[in-house]
Amino acid sequence: MKAVAFIFARGGSKGLPGKNIRLFGGKPLIAWSIEHALAVKRIIRVIVSTDSEEIAAVARDYGAEVPFIRPAELALDDSPEWLAWRHALIFMRETTGELPEVMVSLPTTAPLRLVLDIENCLDEYEKGDSDIVITVTDAHRSPYFNMVKELQDGTVGIVIPTDGSITRRQDAPVVYDMTTVAYVAKPEFVLRRGGAFEGRVRQVHVPLERALDIDTQLDFKFAEYLIGSQ
Repeated sequence: MKAVAFIFARGGSKGLPGKNIRLFGGKPLIAWSIEHALAVKRIIRVIVSTDSEEIAAVARDYGAEVPFIRPAELALDDSPEWLAWRHALIFMRETTGELPEVMVSLPTTAPLRLVLDIENCLDEYEKGDSDIVITVTDAHRSPYFNMVKELQDGTVGIVIPTDGSITRRQDAPVVYDMTTVAYVAKPEFVLRRGGAFEGRVRQVHVPLERALDIDTQLDFKFAEYLIGSQ
């Protein structure tokens, strides 16, 4: 199988300004995803999709291709990343005449992943019978037990009410947190559907210590602590 890895990195992060090129462990955050992708033999190209010339320059320095600058309307705070996925795939089809056999998305926000995690996702996809493979980790809370929502009368209630049979966390169905470690998807599925859960989804479990998603300054500090303790 020959895969193409895409790294989607817009320039306008508000939770952590300059996040994608902020130094983490001695190199820009985006460099971690690029280097992870380059280390996977089944990945034949590593392409960065960004609206920022500054991010593009850093990405090229670390060995990624930046064959286009993402349109501004696909890099807004409320722009669905799925549309950026589509844009990148359409660009490839128009410039090469074909779609990749498989696409891999490696968000910059999960620098603590291992190359093994990407390999595991590709292995899971190669088993067949899935449109997309996502990564998950152990959930901190359960919607059946200790997650609540506000009700119309201003009180709160459990997110997924039960018949009273769940009185301990251990009695609740096992749930997972989705992570941003990696995604492996069928390009035709991305172009045809509007989101991951419109198709057949498989999962790969990633330990908590490799699944941290950097979105805020606090996340960044946690990640720095974890990488410093390795």
